[in-house]
Amino acid sequence: MRIEKRQIEQHNDGVYDEHALRLEQLLVQRPSARLAIPLLEAFQVAIPSWALGAGGTRFGRFSIGGEPGNLTQKLEDIGLLHALNRSSGAVSLHIPWDIPTDPEAIRALAQSLGIRFDAVNSNTFQDQPGQKHSYKFGSLQHVNKAIRQQAIAHNREVIEYGKVLGSTALTVWLSDGSNFPGQLNFRKAFQHVHESLSEIYSALPESWRLLIEYKAFEPNFYSMTVGDWGQSLLLANKLGNKAFTLVDLGHHLPNANIEQIVSLLLMEKKLGGFHFNDSKYGDDDLTVGSIRPYQLFLIFQELVEGMNAQGMNHANDLAWMIDASHNIKDPLEDLLQSVEAIQLAYAQALLVDTEALESARISNDTVLAQEILQDAFRSDLRPLIAEVRRKKGGALYPLQLYRNLNVRENLIKERGIISKATGL
Repeated sequence: MRIEKRQIEQHNDGVYDEHALRLEQLLVQRPSARLAIPLLEAFQVAIPSWALGAGGTRFGRFSIGGEPGNLTQKLEDIGLLHALNRSSGAVSLHIPWDIPTDPEAIRALAQSLGIRFDAVNSNTFQDQPGQKHSYKFGSLQHVNKAIRQQAIAHNREVIEYGKVLGSTALTVWLSDGSNFPGQLNFRKAFQHVHESLSEIYSALPESWRLLIEYKAFEPNFYSMTVGDWGQSLLLANKLGNKAFTLVDLGHHLPNANIEQIVSLLLMEKKLGGFHFNDSKYGDDDLTVGSIRPYQLFLIFQELVEGMNAQGMNHANDLAWMIDASHNIKDPLEDLLQSVEAIQLAYAQALLVDTEALESARISNDTVLAQEILQDAFRSDLRPLIAEVRRKKGGALYPLQLYRNLNVRENLIKERGIISKATGL
């Protein structure tokens, strides 16, 4: 299914008067909001290829019907999202869940949908059919060199797919760690990971980046070999100037100050990208902005300040991607919600009066500093985000149009009620 331009135009015509009134009121109250429009127009969020089917829990997975059964259908679904919001123009491919059998054809399809390929992701946290060695006790950290070499070879294979597709980054997330004291020699495990990543790093094309993801716990609950941002940063520094830390918002211990982590990684020029989600307890992978929207805003405030300090391009110098599991939601609706939450937090951060904030800090005026931040956060910038969508040819209210067009029902007619996307 594809959404036609005329369908979006009809939707926009029907709701434009209401939108124009809300936008006018916003711009009267916040004239500076106009300055954020070009930055918001350039901003894109990558959709992961594994996020287009129903999510699951440890205990079950409940299909919603009409799920994409192959990579072509997944790209078509991302094309639907991008047609609606014009800010989902990238895909982050996960291999081997989504191996392109004809990379050139897949790349051509993506281009026809206005989609580029963001970072490609390797998978050494699962055993695949026909795999010679098991990753039960780790991959890049494994005591058995043959298993480490198997994992290295897989990452190199992922790089080769990425080169054909036009990607320029490899994301490595390791489930490597231990469940019980005594199971692992921490020092040797970390050294093995460093040595393995060095071989992968040597295979990177000159223009590529290696993004090293970390996670405090799960699936291993005693130790994770790359368990926090410090360990990721240590590896990135050891590897070289093409290696960076990737921050997943759910990959921290409870109450971690993620905004401070972001600030320091930017200061060290070692922040490579983001995986957006939200959580109540741990790595819950909930809809972005559904639980801690103020934290998301504070993170973006540090991102904007840090990127500006480094003279970075907001749209292109970091990898922006959603990484969530929808469980009981229509994944396309969930992704529409998540992209808008990200845009909203970004827009609010752009509205912070940085000069006034710095003056308050110099004066040690804690109350005023808080007021300045919360004033930006409490601004309802949804009309601004909607206007950006409209100017780029998207829908003023994507979720409303998605439902009006009965997209999920049509996908079920095309693909059937019994369908399952590849991935977890």
